[in-house]
Amino acid sequence: MIFRITILLIHVCSLVVSCNAREDDLRPSSSTISNIENKGSDTIVNLALAWAEAYQDVRPEVRISVTGGGSGTGIASLINGTVDIANASRQIKPEEREEAESNDITPVEFVIARDAIAIIVHPENPVNQLTIDQISAIYSGEIQNWSQLGGEDRPIVKLSRETNSGTHVYFLENVLRKGEKEDKTLFSMDTLLLPSSEGISAEIRQNPNAIGYDGLGYVTEDLKMIAVSRDAAGPFVLPSAASVNQQQYPIARDLYMYTAGEPEGEILKYLEWILSPDAQEIVTELGFVPILH
Repeated sequence: MIFRITILLIHVCSLVVSCNAREDDLRPSSSTISNIENKGSDTIVNLALAWAEAYQDVRPEVRISVTGGGSGTGIASLINGTVDIANASRQIKPEEREEAESNDITPVEFVIARDAIAIIVHPENPVNQLTIDQISAIYSGEIQNWSQLGGEDRPIVKLSRETNSGTHVYFLENVLRKGEKEDKTLFSMDTLLLPSSEGISAEIRQNPNAIGYDGLGYVTEDLKMIAVSRDAAGPFVLPSAASVNQQQYPIARDLYMYTAGEPEGEILKYLEWILSPDAQEIVTELGFVPILH
């Protein structure tokens, strides 16, 4: 009897080991795992994290590490050769490209989504619409009170992203300076520079006098978006995926990923997947604007 039980236990153990071995065969071994380093824009970071998580179901043997820090940080890492993909909410600057090429790195650009920069205020603010000229005058310090814009007699508290942010650079060049390359207008000295989109939103929620700007994907229902027009003649348009794709909303931009040279192998496969319908559906879910093919 004891002999039979012993044989049975050996048989069961053999089955367990065999099953575990088959399960292990289905998991990628450490020698087959590929790692992709992805760093940069804080505007893109939540989207990049969602993509990285979803890609695990597509190719579980690929590990994607995503960090923020700003577009400038991502591009600097690309220049230094310490990142595989740099995220940026602005285009790479000529001087950055030159620096990369001096390191034998040729940045290759991919447009991976689009975004509207929403002008946001506290829900109790009665101002509903602004022109690009008025927004520029606010941030340059020329307009300092909401009463100058049809609002209440309150001082305007200006909020901006910090200078390493691609959103800050885009806003400076295309809103504050209105796209005029010779314009040297700067943010007013009393503009508060905040390190994140969430920081701007949090400040506006508690300050009825504040105005800020954020990527559309970061605007929550408890914030008020301002309709914007290129000039006083209108039309004044709220930011949305539809108004961006129809080129109606005036403060819209492309979002980018940069690689060091033409991508190959797993990096190429990942970028091809990002531009696929499945990945672009995630763009829509997070409040950004998908690339239309």
